[in-house]
Amino acid sequence: MTRVGRVERTTKETSVLVEIDLDGTGKTDIATGVGFYDHMLDQLGRHGLFDLTVKTDGDLHIDSHHTIEDTALALGAAFKQALGDKVGIYRFGNCTVPLDESLAQVTVDLSGRPYLVHTEPENMAPMIGEYDTTMTRHILESFVAQAQVALHVHVPYGRNAHHIVECQFKALARALRYASERDPRAAGILPSTKGAL
Repeated sequence: MTRVGRVERTTKETSVLVEIDLDGTGKTDIATGVGFYDHMLDQLGRHGLFDLTVKTDGDLHIDSHHTIEDTALALGAAFKQALGDKVGIYRFGNCTVPLDESLAQVTVDLSGRPYLVHTEPENMAPMIGEYDTTMTRHILESFVAQAQVALHVHVPYGRNAHHIVECQFKALARALRYASERDPRAAGILPSTKGAL
């Protein structure tokens, strides 16, 4: 069974297309108009081994907020769609990723219940190129709301803003990969005592 999600989202502010294949090889085709965000979504696809296409045309003449937010919403919806009935998956995943002086710890539960816990060092540089560093939490909030997952992201330390954000995306990619992979010992089994996810 193919585990592919495809979402198109169009508003007065943005036009977004996201396609994701959970059983891919990490091939990506990303274009949002926000260079650093493209770099982060590329990390998500490559380290998650998700084939990921993202095409966003947004109102960048205002700022990058709507473009980033609406892309994250579409990504979460596409991820949820690709998961399907969740039968036979591991459900839980975690990963810790260092990037030089920074460290990110990410744990995810593909629970069907959206919840985010997010901590990162205070007093980060406010911008990375055209990317507002306060948007990282909002990306995760938007993704969680649509993907319907519980996500805990913790960066206990770090100094360089680029590293702090990038290690979060790399760890997120791996945690999502591990959680969404099929468990060979649980074929045909929904990983829930409630009978629903």
